[in-house]
Amino acid sequence: MANTQALIAQAYSAFNQRDIDGALALMSEDVDWPTASEGGRVIGKEEIRAYWTRQWAEFNPYVEPIEMIDSEAGRTEVKVHQVVKDLSGDILSDQTLLHTFTIANGLIERMDVGES
Repeated sequence: MANTQALIAQAYSAFNQRDIDGALALMSEDVDWPTASEGGRVIGKEEIRAYWTRQWAEFNPYVEPIEMIDSEAGRTEVKVHQVVKDLSGDILSDQTLLHTFTIANGLIERMDVGES
């Protein structure tokens, strides 16, 4: 599943560089995404764009994948180190989380967030 792991790594890189178009290009049109900072979920690329735009206007998250494990067909678990800073650079949170991606047809279909 090297291609899946490369896809996910590319998505994290694009997110951390604030390359919304680059990240969204790796997702299906009807991708299902958690709005962890707001609670709930969004569906579709344009809703993710709006969510990330709101999020980045309020704080500065950086998410680094630590380990990727391919599990059942189409699902990859990613242990991540996430640091969230306010816009002044002060750390709001520093934690390890588990992100679970569902991949279909070579694109990200869904992402879920949980405790590591």
